[in-house]
Amino acid sequence: MTHIPGIVITGASGRMGQMLIKTIADSDQARLVGVVERMGHDWIGQDVGEAMGGQALGVKVTDDPLEAFAQAQAVIDFTAPEATLEFSALAAQARCVHVIGTTGMSDEQIAALEPAARHAVIVRAGNMSLGVNLLVQLTKKVAAALDEDFDIEIIEGHHHHKVDAPSGTALMLGEAAADGRGVSLADVSDRGRDGITGARKRGDIGFHAIRGGDVVGEHDVLFAAPGERIVLRHLASDRAIFARGALKAALWGQGKAPGQYDMVDVLGL
Repeated sequence: MTHIPGIVITGASGRMGQMLIKTIADSDQARLVGVVERMGHDWIGQDVGEAMGGQALGVKVTDDPLEAFAQAQAVIDFTAPEATLEFSALAAQARCVHVIGTTGMSDEQIAALEPAARHAVIVRAGNMSLGVNLLVQLTKKVAAALDEDFDIEIIEGHHHHKVDAPSGTALMLGEAAADGRGVSLADVSDRGRDGITGARKRGDIGFHAIRGGDVVGEHDVLFAAPGERIVLRHLASDRAIFARGALKAALWGQGKAPGQYDMVDVLGL
């Protein structure tokens, strides 16, 4: 590549932030040109490599995202919904590709990304891995092939630090199943069962969240009918798969027309 894109990482001190920094530092396809943390964080002003306990990378942590974005061609953002909305406006102002791996965003917050997408490329996905996005496509196809005699249940597991449920990936899978059946997920989603709930409603899509230990990410889509069950499964054992997918999205977005895209676009699925 004659021009290697410069990339900024937001939420630098988080698990995904640090994994993204390592992935880009080791890549010959991109340059780390900035890292952002919230105002008052201990890392502000430090070299990010040293702050992570390693060798200096020549990039200092800043609490000024616009200054960092002005030097970049892409921003990779795995933070929180409110922060992501702020970053989207600033990334659009800087005409950066904004790769969003933030989960837990409401429908209203997702809709609020639209003004930024008129001026810049946004690639947003609840999961950046190739395997999960293949699973999403398989879920849609299987749901389309099976009628409502098959109950659909989505079971997801993550580490005990995760703050949102169901996971963004589980919701992607639920949307895929609903699309396959030609229904709206909002109309058939069943996210909580406790006490005397009555029999399961035909056609519902159920969600179950497991939290514990250091589980990176596990997702099952269960299709259950009398006498048989089909289980589609993805197990993640290393966060690097998400970082590699996010980097792929940042590179793919270079030169694309402004708009909102997802990993299905990036991977050509």
